[in-house]
Amino acid sequence: MVEKEAIISEEEAAQYDRQIRLWGLDAQKRLRASRVLLVGLRGLGAEVAKNLILAGVKGLTLLDHEQVTEESSRAQFLIPGGSNGQNRAQASLERAQYLNPMVEVKADTESAESKPRDFFLQFDAVCLTCCSRDLMIQVDQICTENNIKFFGGDVFGYHGYMFSNLGPEHQFVEEKPKVVKPTEEVNDGPEAKKAKIDPSETTMVKKTSSFCSLKEALEVDWTSEKAKATLKRTPTDYFLLQVLLKFRTDKGRDPHPATFPADSQLLLQIRDDVLDSMGLGSELLPDEFISYCFSEMAPVCAVVGGVLGQEIVKALSQRDAPHKNFFFFDGRKGSGVVDCLGKQ
Repeated sequence: MVEKEAIISEEEAAQYDRQIRLWGLDAQKRLRASRVLLVGLRGLGAEVAKNLILAGVKGLTLLDHEQVTEESSRAQFLIPGGSNGQNRAQASLERAQYLNPMVEVKADTESAESKPRDFFLQFDAVCLTCCSRDLMIQVDQICTENNIKFFGGDVFGYHGYMFSNLGPEHQFVEEKPKVVKPTEEVNDGPEAKKAKIDPSETTMVKKTSSFCSLKEALEVDWTSEKAKATLKRTPTDYFLLQVLLKFRTDKGRDPHPATFPADSQLLLQIRDDVLDSMGLGSELLPDEFISYCFSEMAPVCAVVGGVLGQEIVKALSQRDAPHKNFFFFDGRKGSGVVDCLGKQ
C-alpha cells in the first residue's frame, strides 16, 4: 500500500517542480510512493498510462494479453509502427518508459482473468479497461476488501465513461478560501461582526467521501420511487454502457465496423432486453445510438483518459474532491457529466 513517507530526491523535486507547486509536496510524496495496475492497452489505456507516468507514480504495470492489430493501434500512440502481431503491453513499454525514466514501468502479457486474487493486492490503485462486466465487479470487490482504489473506463465510438470506487471512507484535503473572523475590537454594526472570506488566503480542509461498489452502481433498482425521481436527469450514457457491457459479455468482443449490420441489430435487441429488465422503456435510448458506438475515437480517448488519469492522481495524492462516481463523455456534443449512481 502507499508508503506514508516517500523520499523525494533533488532530481525528482526538479522534475516535478510544477506539480509540487500545484498540489504540494505531501501530495507528490504520496503519489511517488504509489503503484498502479492498468489493464487494457488500447487507445484509452495509452492515455491513462501517459498521464500517470508524467504525474510521477512509483510504478505502473501494463497488463494486456491481446495482440496489436491495425485497428487497435489507430488510437494508441504508445505502439510504434510495424508492431502488428506483438503483445500490446510489450509493444507499448518502450515509449511509455521514455516518457519518464523515474517511473518503474512494467509489461505483463498475461490476461487479467488468469491472475490470482493476491496479484491485485500489490497495488494501491487498479484501473480496468477493455474488461468484461463480471471481471470488473470481481476485481472491484477485491479492491474494496483490501482498501485499494478501483477505477474502470472504456471508450465506445463517440462515447466514453469512467467509474471510481475509492472505498467507504476516502479521505482527502481541499484548498478553500480562508474565513477571517472579526476581531473583538471591531464593533461597528452587525455586518462588521460577520466572518468574511479572504480570497487572497487559503486553508486546507480535511474531508471524507464514501463510494459504493461497481455492482451496486450498475444494479440500481429503477422501480423504486427514489430512482424514478432521478431518472429524468440520469445520463442516457449510463444505459448505453449497460447495453455495451452486455454485448461484450454475449459476444466476447465490442461492436465492430466490419460486422456493422449484424452488430447493430444485436445492439437494438440487447437495448430492448436490458431496459425491459430494468422496468424501463426502449425509448429511453433512441435507435440512433447504434451509429455512434463503434471503434475507438482518438479525441474521445484523450478526454476520458485525461479525466481518468486525473482522478487516479487525485485519489492517490489525497488532494482535492474526487468525481463521484461516474463520468460520461459524449463526443458528439463535446461535453461530459459527472453523476452519482448506486447506494452511497
